Amino acid sequence: MVRVELNPLGGKRYRENEAIKGEMSLNMERLKAELEELLELIGDEELRLRVRELLMDGDIPLEGEALPLDETPAGARVHHAYRGGLLQHTVSVARLTLTLCDLIEELYGGEVDRDLALAGALLHDVMKRYVYTPKPGGGYLSPPLGERLDHLTLLVAEAYRRGLPLELLHIIAAHHGDRGPIEPKTLEALIVYIADLADSEMSKRILRAAEYLVRMATGQEVRITSSQEALEIIKAKAKEGWEGVRRLRET
Repeated sequence: MVRVELNPLGGKRYRENEAIKGEMSLNMERLKAELEELLELIGDEELRLRVRELLMDGDIPLEGEALPLDETPAGARVHHAYRGGLLQHTVSVARLTLTLCDLIEELYGGEVDRDLALAGALLHDVMKRYVYTPKPGGGYLSPPLGERLDHLTLLVAEAYRRGLPLELLHIIAAHHGDRGPIEPKTLEALIVYIADLADSEMSKRILRAAEYLVRMATGQEVRITSSQEALEIIKAKAKEGWEGVRRLRET
């Protein structure tokens, strides 16, 4: 399904074949449709419109150009570090957020402002569109704006400029937990923090596991460039052992 190729910078990376490229394209279309469905779940019409504007806005007055949402990675290396990773991560965090809202309300007897939590989940990483740019040979680097300001600072500033609610600003500012400028101080902020952490960790571990399997099977250092590739490798190892991983290497 996939094979290793030398890239112009001298490293090795996996390259998707046409079947996987087609699957990824279809997956992006499905994710974009699901993103629209998630937006519609915000019951407060004014909040929904303002979240949509910020999520889809390509005319924010910032230095440099924004990548399209479905072409942006969610990270340069650690998690969802591939084209479309941001869209995948955003949808996943939003779905996890809604699940956690259900658990809090149905099992723990709490009350959650689902509109605020969902809005925070959908927006939490949107300014990553401005802090990554593709580099020759694969991967991403930071343009001048991204070298000086991180996505969290940019988003809080833009959300404040647009007059979004303080409680939503807090969810955004606190979604990195104790690694960010402020820890969650509301239930909604805690939910989004946990959802973001869970999805980021899952992606990171899947990608690193696949890279480890290829390294052990072939002796090659590779960089996995999509979750589909990583899961194909993990499945091959589970079903066929090391020979399955080597088979993918040779295909």
